[in-house]
Amino acid sequence: MLKALRDEDSGGLYVYSDENQRLFARYGEPPVPLVPLVLYHNLRNTRQILDAFAPLAPSRMRARGSEGPAVRFVPASPADALGVADDEVERLLEKDWPQEHVCLLTTGKRHPVQVERAGDGDQEAYWQTFWDTDDVFYGHVLGCKGLERRVVVLCVNDDGSRERSRERLYVGMSRATDLLVVVGEPEVIRAVGGDEVAKRLGIGLT
Repeated sequence: MLKALRDEDSGGLYVYSDENQRLFARYGEPPVPLVPLVLYHNLRNTRQILDAFAPLAPSRMRARGSEGPAVRFVPASPADALGVADDEVERLLEKDWPQEHVCLLTTGKRHPVQVERAGDGDQEAYWQTFWDTDDVFYGHVLGCKGLERRVVVLCVNDDGSRERSRERLYVGMSRATDLLVVVGEPEVIRAVGGDEVAKRLGIGLT
């Protein structure tokens, strides 16, 4: 990357990272001097989406995004979550959200559509569907770090006992820029995200 600079002496690199969205459990330091600057302002998500996942974030962020619709929580057991999430996608399409703006992400088992599209091992063809404009994108939270969609239906289809469950919930809730729908078991959300996240999603105490 340094060799690609127009001027290695006066040019520079800017590296952005979120330690809570690390792809691999690898640690180290770059072989070039960098000045760390912590970014506290969130520009990606609406204020409503940021407010919902803020307790999961590794550091406090100030909302600088626009106002948007309230985050919606739809209760469903882990076994029923996929079907309920599919219904929510259809509801969004019926409300005239363009298909290319809608994404369904899972935290547990992958959606059957994702399994089918990636079934022959052609990852390039599968990821091309992220850019297609004629269908909804289906993915898994651990494969969508750093990506975003205007509308995300997050399907929490696991029981919260998996490794990195809190990380999965954080990543999934923070991928939407405009509208977020969370589908899952209320007690699983509470166990993974804590009482504050549950409260912000409108999940009452039992």
